[in-house]
Formats: sequence, C-alpha cells, structure tokens
Amino acid sequence: MRRRLHGIVTNPWFCGTLLLVSAAVSLTSLARLPDASPVPLVIGLVPFAVGKYLLCPLRWHALSVSGQGRWWHIRAYAESELLGLLSPGHTGADLWRVHRLHRTGMGRTAAVAEAALDRFIGMVGVAVAVLLAGVTLPPRILVAFLAVAAAGLGVAALVRLRRPDLFARRPLPSPRVFAQGLLLSLGYQATVAGLIFAAAAAVGHAADLLGLLAVYAASQLASLIPGINGANPRSGALAVGLTSLGASWTEALGAVALIAVLPWVPALLFGGGSLAARRIESRRSGYHSQRDAVGDCRAVA
Repeated sequence: MRRRLHGIVTNPWFCGTLLLVSAAVSLTSLARLPDASPVPLVIGLVPFAVGKYLLCPLRWHALSVSGQGRWWHIRAYAESELLGLLSPGHTGADLWRVHRLHRTGMGRTAAVAEAALDRFIGMVGVAVAVLLAGVTLPPRILVAFLAVAAAGLGVAALVRLRRPDLFARRPLPSPRVFAQGLLLSLGYQATVAGLIFAAAAAVGHAADLLGLLAVYAASQLASLIPGINGANPRSGALAVGLTSLGASWTEALGAVALIAVLPWVPALLFGGGSLAARRIESRRSGYHSQRDAVGDCRAVA
C-alpha cells in the first residue's frame, strides 16, 4: 500500500495535473476580483517573493549541517513551499525538506531536527516581529502570545533533557548563526507585512500604518493555529482586523483572497519550475545511463 501511494504521489502526470488545477483555482480567484489594482500587488509581491524564496532559504543554509550549497537550499526550499501550499497546515513543506536532507545522506532524526530548528527560528522571528508591530494590540493578547512562546521553549528544554541524543545528532547553532537566522526571519516578516499592505491598497482600502501593523500582528498570532491555505484562522483574523479599521466586508474578503492567492504565483514559478527541472534531469540521466549500458553490451558482443 505504501509503495502504491508513493508511486501515485511521484507520478509526473499526477503532479502535473495537481499543479494545473492549483493554477486554475488561483486564476479563477483572481478573476473574481475585477476591482483589484495590479500596481500595489506587484509592489508587494516582488519583495515577498524575495523574502520567501531567498531570505528563508539563506536562513536554512546558515544553520544547516548538510554540507550543501546555497543554490541547493534555494531549490529545495522553493519545492517545499509549493508542496506546503498543497497540504493542510503547510506540513508538506517540512516533510519535503526532511526528504531532501535524507537523500543527501543525513539521518532522518537529524533531518527532522534540522527542519524543526529552522521552523523554531522562524517562529522566534514572528514573535519578535509581533512584539515590534503589535504596539496597539491589547496587552492580554501579547501576554497570551508570550505564554505560548514560553511553553514552546519549555518543550524544547524538556526534549533536550530527556533525549540529549537528538541534539547530539544535530548540534544547536552558535549564537552568531542564531542571530543571523533571526535577522533573516525579521526581513521576511517585513515582506509579509508589505504584502498585507499591498493587498489592502489593491482593493481600495487606505488604512493608517499603525492599524495595519496591528492587523499584521494579529494575523501572525493566528497563523500559529494550523489550517488550510486561504481558509484558516489567519485569514479570519485578517478579515476581522481589516473590517475593524473601516474596510467593508467586500474589501476585507477581497484582500484576504489576494493574500491567499498571490503566494501561488512565485510558488508555481520557482517551486514548480524546480520540480519540473528535476524531473527532466532525472529522465536525461536515466536515458544516458541506459544508452551507455546498451553501448557496453554491444562492445562486449
């Protein structure tokens, strides 16, 4: 059964059909927003793509012990993000990165620890960004967020105490590497905030900067609860937050739809392009290996 499922998931026709369906859904969603201005979207999407597909892979590369280069991490991260958008809770992204790390010769336990460590630094970046941007949030919400963050640190400390072998297989990053990863995470969070501003401007809602920063902070807090892309607590927090700033429900839902759809554009471009290139490279290497084997047999004959 497991082998059959693996064959279905890795089938190029299945993957291609899935990507085409995803692209069609994205284009259909955009077609339902005729009043969206394209200029703010481009201004917000370009920095977001840089943050997601350059800053985040560089953060992963900085703390990785796989020995792979920057380009390998950029490609693997782009592929993982596309698969993450296709899976609930973005779980496919972590699974794909663990798979790619394991293919390089890293043990599965160490690969899982590395993916978890990268995600943890990303969450620390979210926490710092929320504390910097959430100056207008109610204090009880910030206190609740700090409590969740403290609980996460407590779990990490407990795991290190009970299972020190996991950390022996994947050593913790140095303070310099951690600081570098945190700065890259903050840079990415700035591009996420910019995407929210761009989506609000594209549907014609002009809100004050502090108000939008509060909406960004609330949405990032809600993003800690897993869900499906476009239909999760983060989307609900964005919609409610925008309406609290004076936007109509049409404007708020339009902005939320844009924020859910726009990440598909670079994901399909970079992640889909990398997966397609990988498939072509695999077919070419297989063809050359088969041709060489046939040539050797003829030479022996």
